[in-house]
Amino acid sequence: MPLLVNGERIDVSQPTGELIDPYPELEEQAKRVRSQPAQTVGPKGLLYVQQREFAATTPKDGSISILGSDDATTCHLVVLRHTGSGAICLTHCDGSDTETEVLLMTNAVKVLSPNIECGRLEVHLVGGFSDDRHLSQQITSQLLRAFDRLQESIHLVTFCVTELNDRQENGNHFPVVYGIAANVKTGEIFHATFPDRGPDEDLRAASTFTGAKMVNIYDSRKEQLCIGPYFWMPFRQVDFWLEQDDQYILQNFSTSPRAEPPHFVSHIRATLMYLKEHPFPDKALFPSRKPRLYKKNADGLWEKASSDQI
Repeated sequence: MPLLVNGERIDVSQPTGELIDPYPELEEQAKRVRSQPAQTVGPKGLLYVQQREFAATTPKDGSISILGSDDATTCHLVVLRHTGSGAICLTHCDGSDTETEVLLMTNAVKVLSPNIECGRLEVHLVGGFSDDRHLSQQITSQLLRAFDRLQESIHLVTFCVTELNDRQENGNHFPVVYGIAANVKTGEIFHATFPDRGPDEDLRAASTFTGAKMVNIYDSRKEQLCIGPYFWMPFRQVDFWLEQDDQYILQNFSTSPRAEPPHFVSHIRATLMYLKEHPFPDKALFPSRKPRLYKKNADGLWEKASSDQI
């Protein structure tokens, strides 16, 4: 079934700017998202999703109340929700394998929605900007085509992407919204930033850095965060990169150097240092070849799951 707005199939072959012309409500919703000040979301009840990760749950989840992700420049943040079950999934897409990623998140929501016919699937797309290399436009188009090819009808509700998420300053383009949160209980989507991105932030970033594909990080039935097991070969150029200055790292590791948040380079350095310190993660970090498991404690914060919780 097609990708729909107000029950009408949209023409996903059109450029982003032209695609919304028949649907002023999409532009109005994008304006609402852009006009929101970023809310700082603390770690209590938060499940933070990094690049090439996704997580899905339902309003019955006793541990997670917010799904969130940020630091999206050319990347897109996607939220898919079933209005009947309330099942919701958030992912951070970078265009590496968009069609597969859309299938994964759709299946994750369907599994958590026993009566899929009682309600509808709604998608919210946020991210990207008018970047010089037109990478944002490519990811937007990939996502629209991937959702349009699904068997299920998907209703496009939020479309704050690329040109609709762009601002200019001194002749340079930047995203307006870098991060969003999704309220698990209500389905509300809002502009957000996240000081806490754990646990295992560097480990997860290292896996993505070395080419890992999209992965599900959450077991909603057990209410457990599941990290890994991850495997990579030693990153042999790591010493060279750690010796380079900040500008060189920014230019070589970012798809949009002028638009990155201030902590981008420090994040890359931390990831490189982690790869240097853990050249063989299967032996040092996953000796039993099992994931690292975390549960929320009584304060709503992540802690390692003990053996009797697994």
